[in-house]
Amino acid sequence: MEDILVREVTEEDIDQIVEIEKQTFSTPWSKNAFLIEIRENKLAKYIIAEFDKKIVGYGGIWLILNEGHITNIAVKKDYRGKGIGNKLVEGLIDYCEKKDIENMTLEVRKSNIVAQNLYKKYGFVDFGIRPKYYSDNNEDAIIMWRMNK
Repeated sequence: MEDILVREVTEEDIDQIVEIEKQTFSTPWSKNAFLIEIRENKLAKYIIAEFDKKIVGYGGIWLILNEGHITNIAVKKDYRGKGIGNKLVEGLIDYCEKKDIENMTLEVRKSNIVAQNLYKKYGFVDFGIRPKYYSDNNEDAIIMWRMNK
């Protein structure tokens, strides 16, 4: 899918993002949580992937000192496996590199091999485990890091 536009999130995008969030995560963030992130969290940056004027995915990152912590990446169910996750990861990496962010990190479910492989494709490596990190089922999280410099 080459007609994917990646751009910064606006408040008008939130309802579509919340729908993707509900499709993707067992403990989804609320609309209010996203509004707070966009309006008030000066460390947060969110991007969306748009296809045919529809939001088909989004990603978020917190910039803390010289590190970027990816908070979430999600793709609409009907659009998974089409390279949209790649575009979102690339968008966050590009943003960090432009801001001279030296390292990026994230947590991913131990069972989410598809996401782990996506991150590994972009140079993220397993760095550790957060035991029982996910409150919905006590699943462990794999901590992954990418060094940009």
